Amino acid sequence: MEVIYQYAWLIPVFPLLGAMLVGLGLISLNQVTNRLRQLNAVVIISLMGTAMAFSLALLWSQIQGHAPYIRTLEWAAAGNFHLSMGYTIDHLTAVMLVIVTTVALLVMVYTDGYMAHDPGYVRFYAYLSLFGSSMLGLVVSPNLVQIYIFWELVGMCSYLLVGFWYDRKAAADACQKAFVTNRVGDFGLLLGILGLFWATGSFDFGVMGDRLAQLVETGSVSNFLAILLAILVFLGPVAKSAQFPLHVWLPDAMEGPTPISALIHAATMVAAGVFLIARMYPVFEHVPVAMNVIAFTGAFTAFLGASIAITQNDIKKGLAYSTISQLGYMVMAMGLGSYSAGLFHLMTHAYFKAMLFLGSGSVIHGMEGVVGHDPALAQDMRLMGGLRKYMPVTSITFLIGCLAISGVPPFAGFWSKDEILGNAFEANPFLWLIGWLTAGITAFYMFRMYFMTFEGKFRGTDEKIKAKLKQAASTIVLELESAKPAPNFGPGAMKQGELAAHDAHDAHGHHSDTPHESPWTMTLPLALLAIPSILIGLVGTPYANYFEEFIFPPSETLTEVLEKAAEFNPTEFYVMAGASVGISLIGITLASLMYLQGKINPAAIASQIKPLYELSLNKWYFDDIYHRVFVLGLRRVARQVMEVDFRVVDGAVNLTGFFTLVSGEGLKYLENGRAQFYALIIFGAVLGLVILFGIT
Repeated sequence: MEVIYQYAWLIPVFPLLGAMLVGLGLISLNQVTNRLRQLNAVVIISLMGTAMAFSLALLWSQIQGHAPYIRTLEWAAAGNFHLSMGYTIDHLTAVMLVIVTTVALLVMVYTDGYMAHDPGYVRFYAYLSLFGSSMLGLVVSPNLVQIYIFWELVGMCSYLLVGFWYDRKAAADACQKAFVTNRVGDFGLLLGILGLFWATGSFDFGVMGDRLAQLVETGSVSNFLAILLAILVFLGPVAKSAQFPLHVWLPDAMEGPTPISALIHAATMVAAGVFLIARMYPVFEHVPVAMNVIAFTGAFTAFLGASIAITQNDIKKGLAYSTISQLGYMVMAMGLGSYSAGLFHLMTHAYFKAMLFLGSGSVIHGMEGVVGHDPALAQDMRLMGGLRKYMPVTSITFLIGCLAISGVPPFAGFWSKDEILGNAFEANPFLWLIGWLTAGITAFYMFRMYFMTFEGKFRGTDEKIKAKLKQAASTIVLELESAKPAPNFGPGAMKQGELAAHDAHDAHGHHSDTPHESPWTMTLPLALLAIPSILIGLVGTPYANYFEEFIFPPSETLTEVLEKAAEFNPTEFYVMAGASVGISLIGITLASLMYLQGKINPAAIASQIKPLYELSLNKWYFDDIYHRVFVLGLRRVARQVMEVDFRVVDGAVNLTGFFTLVSGEGLKYLENGRAQFYALIIFGAVLGLVILFGIT
């Protein structure tokens, strides 16, 4: 087994190798590489499969009791400063490696069917492989500097993948919005890293936590500074995991292809923020104020995302706000000290949310044959309905995902979410109340999504609805038509022929009156993801919580964990579980009465609570507020700066030049080369000085 640990560094290298091979092929032999698209896909999928096999072997070894393994080498040194790079394998790393590689592998298989007709098929696989490598590198990083390097690489891959269809203005804008918003959080993270190194002299997670606690205790570092540094580090996860107030980029990022939504924006990249909180837990747990900030931020984000998702009609954006809400649960759990529960929900959520996103992609793929390749139509649930009889595999797996995320037993989401709510009730009943209400809203909007999409009558051929949707989207269409083509993004960008083919692919109309089930390359990953969505929660039941025995806070021991587990009270569990299942069933029933049976008119309710409905529909006006304050505000500041630059800076430079010119022009008449004239000037100057000093 030791040999596996010695070569564990190959896990992120395998997908990196695939990305490099395909990328070099696209740069040097573009046409040949694009013609061999299936071969490229097989190579990349095989390399990710190899990484998955290594990851599973490491997880099994850790389960069997192998000690954590760390291997480093000195990367930079200057005086007393030493920076090491390497990799570490512990329980948390092993679980995260398996989550990333399994989801990435299934998404890559799914991509073959989803992107089959896209001219950028090979380029997409190269980006996918590069992202997988970056995320795996982040997971195995042994210190904060190395995490930050891969953190930025993951952000770069997100930029490339969200803006994959960069010829669409919406996609180009979305990737820029994601990039800029994440830079805000990453700047705070960088300041926090530098501040913690200044205070503790280390980038190692455990060392930083212990030293910071000692420094605060002795008064060498003020409590306020410790809080500030912890919150600055937390800004990184706030942006990456789309927490309030930096959550606005995630819904727009749905402009990327659906496989990206499943891999990056549901299962892996957004979970990197929660992973970083777990890694930095030795620092956070010694700063109670920072823990409270983390908990309340997560709780508010959970409620915010759910309250917006209930009015979304775009199936992918509805799932995006659902992701924001579920990430809020994880962050709240970490802030409350429920380390194991937060990571347990991260694992279960990764599988069922990836399945839900891939299911939405399958739905969109089927709808495009009816309504054409127009996202405003193919992704709008108001044009769906009755898809269960046309897409049986997609509908069954989507239903499983809805049951899992709604917290219905025995599906995976029930065990992880219920553990978070139970711990929240003990730590802070107010936060439990927010999480409990959010659970009911979650069940409502997820089954609203399911009923609107898969039940009832198919509405995809209803021309009246199409006309309304097209009219509503007319402003966006005009913007797209008037917008200039987006710039080429470098060697990986589409060639001109590819761009034209992509436009033609997007522009063609429908070729069927009914939707169709997706090919096996898309339905097989859905079926495989349904298995952990049902069963994986069983590893964390309160009767035998194997997950908590495997992953627990660094400051605790296995003995302490087992002692806590021995205090399990079945009555308390049944009461808490009953409360969470009850609120979920209320949400499901309400969604059924509104969108399945039609006994309650949603439009009538919306008209009665119009201000609240408008608040949800307009996403709490955050986008509008940010646009007015930051976009327009910064433009005004830029104009003022330009004015100062033009009038003051340029004016000073121009005035200096003018005086230089005038003085030069005047002096040239004095420089005539005659010695008598120079002597006269000297005599006059001396005479003037004599007179001046004689008078004084």
